[in-house]
Amino acid sequence: MAPEVHMPGPVCLIENTKGQLVANPEALKILSAITQPVVVVAIVGLYRTGKSYLMNKLAGKRKGFSLGSTVQSHTKGIWMWCVPHPKKPNHVLVLLDTEGLGDVEKGDNQNDSWIFALAVLLSSTFVYNSMGTINQQAMDQLHYVTELTDRIRAKSSSDNNVGEDSGDFVSFFPDFVWTLRDFSLDLEADGEPITADEYLENSLKLKQGTSQKDKNFNLPRLCIRKFFPKKKCFIFDRPTHRKKLGQLETLHDDELDSEFVQQAAAFCSYIFSNSKTKTLSGGIKVNGSRLENLVLTYLDAISSGDLPCMENAVLALAQIENAAAVQKAIAHYDQQMTQKVKLPTETLQELLDLHRATEKEAIEIFIKSSFKDEDHLFQKELANQLEKKRDDFCKQNMKASSDRCSALLRDLFSPLEEDVKQGIYSKAGGYRLLIQKTQELKEKYLQEPRKGIQAEETLQTYLRSKESIIDAILQTDQTLTEKEKEIEVERVKAESAQAAAKMLEEMQKKNQQMMEQKEKSYQEHVKQLTEKMERDRAQLLAEQERTLALKLEEQARLLKEGFQNESRQLHNEIQNLQKRMAQPRRRCVIS
Repeated sequence: MAPEVHMPGPVCLIENTKGQLVANPEALKILSAITQPVVVVAIVGLYRTGKSYLMNKLAGKRKGFSLGSTVQSHTKGIWMWCVPHPKKPNHVLVLLDTEGLGDVEKGDNQNDSWIFALAVLLSSTFVYNSMGTINQQAMDQLHYVTELTDRIRAKSSSDNNVGEDSGDFVSFFPDFVWTLRDFSLDLEADGEPITADEYLENSLKLKQGTSQKDKNFNLPRLCIRKFFPKKKCFIFDRPTHRKKLGQLETLHDDELDSEFVQQAAAFCSYIFSNSKTKTLSGGIKVNGSRLENLVLTYLDAISSGDLPCMENAVLALAQIENAAAVQKAIAHYDQQMTQKVKLPTETLQELLDLHRATEKEAIEIFIKSSFKDEDHLFQKELANQLEKKRDDFCKQNMKASSDRCSALLRDLFSPLEEDVKQGIYSKAGGYRLLIQKTQELKEKYLQEPRKGIQAEETLQTYLRSKESIIDAILQTDQTLTEKEKEIEVERVKAESAQAAAKMLEEMQKKNQQMMEQKEKSYQEHVKQLTEKMERDRAQLLAEQERTLALKLEEQARLLKEGFQNESRQLHNEIQNLQKRMAQPRRRCVIS
């Protein structure tokens, strides 16, 4: 089980220093240690609108993100607080609090646009926080949403976003939550009560018209609707008297407006229950280390003058993760083989069976940890490394067997060699005694266990090295006739040829086993890759269906609104016509 995240307070994730956005190594180190999936909630809004208070509530604390009590913006850059998710076991809730937009002290709103874009790119739920109602001023202040296509690219192949539409962004973009602070209106429409969500939908309705004024009115609304198909709205009463707002983080719930406390609790409950795990294209769940790499990739693009590209970020992440997946698989293979293999193995097949079982586990680990392995380059690299590892184990096995057999032969035959040196067998009848003793020692050698695959070859090599000595004893043995000596020489040659044929057969068998193992390895790679591709294809289809459904839903809503506007216009025209017809006609009197 992964260790639980413990951060006593937030740290700066992306520093904004003199107009430069730079990642904080301390925060990146925290992210890199998080192996669980992350739910990322980012909040953005004008400075001094109470964003930090909501984030502290989500963290379950009164203090944490700096609230401040003056008209100056307190949060600079993007701050991060990672806490265990209160409702999703084995998940981490990553809270991102951004510096206030529209801070007059900055002078340049270029940074604001990038902060806004980064919050969208990194989050799975994007909270926009503003004061009061949703009016045209509020929409004008949300002009950053209209600049997203100027700040972000969905696909690397697009040329200045040609061919990109909202659908390209929908699959990457987070859910949208609008929080309205110090909201003082009654939620009504045409005299009927409505929900906060209905209020948001009504506020996002488009005007019928083609004038520049109509276009300016519609643009931010259209962007919100197209980029963020899933939308939610929360309203908040003022939490307390204006003079006490500066002490908000020290006040208990019973010291705050009861409506506000309930509204804040409803907001937190929704975020905990509905905010999704941060997911990339293809259904790739983001954990802490992946989020770290996304931060670095996006900031590198911004600092180099490029636009952050979501597709490129995923591919860059894939390169890092796939290389790590190869190493993880190889490390598992090394560990398991070291534990399981006792060299020398009695047969080559014993070693190959262990290799095959461990190789299968290693491939499973790679498949599970990798994604978007274009052209299967990393899987091919894994296959090459596993093949090399197998060959290395085979060489080690041969050496271990050779060493074991050579040591055993030395122990068994050294007394005999010493007797030969002392001339004990250089006498009449000595040759037959030597052959008998040699045969006895050979049988002892063959009965010894765990000699390995080089047992026969090492024995034959040893015996060949002693042929000249044995032949010399044969030739000097006076008890043997010349004919017997010739027969004995032929017998030795025949035995040697038989042993050579046996070794050749063994070698061919080993080669056949190696060829079969290579084919099995290839089939295992293909099998697991095919299964993964089928899973990925199913995920992609589900993602495409979801994106299409969201687009169709929004198009249907737009058509419905257009139809309703036309119906309303037609209704008004009919009413006007009826009024005119109902007016009494004047009679013309001719005198």
